[in-house]
Amino acid sequence: MQKIISQIYEIQTPAEAELMISAGVDHIGSVIVSAADWKQEEIKQTIERVAETDAKSSLILLFNTPDLVFASLDYYRPDIVHFCEILIESPSDAPGRNIPAAGCSALIHLQKQIKQKFPEIKIMRTIPLPDKNTANGIPYLELAEMFAPVSDYFLTDTLLVSHSGNSDQPVSGFVGITGKTCDWNSAARLVAATDIPVVLAGGLSPENVYAGICSVRPAGADSCTLTNLCDADGRPVRFKKDLAKVKEFVDQVCRASARL
Repeated sequence: MQKIISQIYEIQTPAEAELMISAGVDHIGSVIVSAADWKQEEIKQTIERVAETDAKSSLILLFNTPDLVFASLDYYRPDIVHFCEILIESPSDAPGRNIPAAGCSALIHLQKQIKQKFPEIKIMRTIPLPDKNTANGIPYLELAEMFAPVSDYFLTDTLLVSHSGNSDQPVSGFVGITGKTCDWNSAARLVAATDIPVVLAGGLSPENVYAGICSVRPAGADSCTLTNLCDADGRPVRFKKDLAKVKEFVDQVCRASARL
């Protein structure tokens, strides 16, 4: 049986981390949303609580200024740091043709520095993929090859790109929390092309994660938006998890693990 990692974001308090631990979540993810307010004592306590268990903490930093990243890692000491910049750009003379962004080299250098300064912290790098209904070309295999030497995990996530080459993400400049399923065929090609463990993300829910794992055969499965509580209009509420959904998600990951 292949053990598939279950990963759940956005866990911002020790109390919610306790619930994730009780549900059997393997990777418990938190998010620092602001460079201006990067010291969050509750998130530090969340990571410390996870460290007392067999689960691992994963921390997304929505900024990449090197000195601030280093200060954050020294303060929080997560098991995994997770970066999720968009990574692509569309040349002005060829709108709609996506290429690796000029800033990728700086991000690769940053990850290399993290490995040198914090060798105990693993690095997860989001590789953007198109959604399942879009044929827009994203150079995800090229990006994976570029980042592989400085990454311990890849995570696939859905990048919404229009035909003009413009991206429309919920968090400007970053990939994630769209609730849209990524193209599983592309994700499976990435799994086959790299030796880096790939965590499947992008629109995963308790209802589709089993099929996604069986189709892609990743090392792990991640959920955020579709395991959140919903408001009165059925819209997911950020930073609030639905424990029943999380438990069912973990159960379906375990069910898929038993099959593979």
